[in-house]
Amino acid sequence: MNKKDYYEVLGVSKDASDEEIKRAFRRLAKQYHPDVNKSPDAEAKFKEIGEAYAILSDPEKRRQYDQYGHAAFENGGAGFSGFDINDIDLSSIFEDLFGSSFGGGFGSNFGFNFGGENRRNSPVKGKDRLVTLNLTFEEAVFGCKKSIHLDLNESCENCHGKGGFNEKKCSKCNGRGVVVMEQKSMFGIFQTQTTCPDCGGSGVTFERICSECHGTGYLKQNKEIVVSVPEGVDTGYQLRITGKGEAGKNGGPNGDIYIEFNVKKHDFFERHEEDIYLEVPITIVEAALGCKKEIPTLENSVMLEIKPGASTGDKLRLKGKGIKIPNSLRKGDLYVILNVVTPTKLNRKQKSLLEELRDTGLEDETIFKNFQKNLKK
Repeated sequence: MNKKDYYEVLGVSKDASDEEIKRAFRRLAKQYHPDVNKSPDAEAKFKEIGEAYAILSDPEKRRQYDQYGHAAFENGGAGFSGFDINDIDLSSIFEDLFGSSFGGGFGSNFGFNFGGENRRNSPVKGKDRLVTLNLTFEEAVFGCKKSIHLDLNESCENCHGKGGFNEKKCSKCNGRGVVVMEQKSMFGIFQTQTTCPDCGGSGVTFERICSECHGTGYLKQNKEIVVSVPEGVDTGYQLRITGKGEAGKNGGPNGDIYIEFNVKKHDFFERHEEDIYLEVPITIVEAALGCKKEIPTLENSVMLEIKPGASTGDKLRLKGKGIKIPNSLRKGDLYVILNVVTPTKLNRKQKSLLEELRDTGLEDETIFKNFQKNLKK
């Protein structure tokens, strides 16, 4: 099912400030709260604006949404957060914006997770990590192996990621993970759900807390990860390493690691996607008479024939001498850009020869007449 654009849902522009997004949400939340708005579509609209605000109010999730759209948060999507739309906790959002009197008791009816028992023990994928890896031009072009070191949350082996031993149902929330209260407000009587302070929303407590992880279920460990950089990557290219991110919850899979590359510029080659450009200087004599030049490429040198009458800016193509497209057999091209260099220091003989050449005419009049003719057009 196609989802409506989150910015359109809140009625704001894509460059809206955080304050503008918050104001729009506050206004719409009051308008479509099901205990205030009795129209048939109020609940669906309320859920929609809550979901939109949960994404756009979080800088990282907003960045992912701007880049990938709704696909960033779908199963196996391009996002990095390990975030699940079903895990939106609207109760905390409403408390932050309206105070505890603006209810969350309706949450379970709308499909949002407020820490209820139905999703408390469900497997949750671990968080993804995004790492920027710097490469030289040559490393990016030819591929290489690089090692990175990351501090990652690993599941505690002592308690198997639970955080304690001899678990039992929390007596305060009766295993629901939340406590519910009724309060009066300007909108009427609302139920407020908050995370259970005794179990932290898990629905269980332990007779003994794990001494290794201090009840968190995780231990921070420094991990070395070897990255196989494919040939042809460029700045901004991302590589996904599956299952090497943060540990999951309740038996859920580990998150992923996304490697984003930053490639250093080359001293001579200029890259444009899979093609590369090289400026080659030639003398006015070589330009006039033509010549052969030894041209460096990424792998070796080749002889390039420059025909007589070359000019500055002429572009010569060496097919297949560019950069390999990642995960493809095709290569780009190398373009040689000619730069005719006019000498600034001449000895007596050179000056005499050029003056003699000038005196022969060498089509000077024709060139100048064509110039004048073009000016008058």
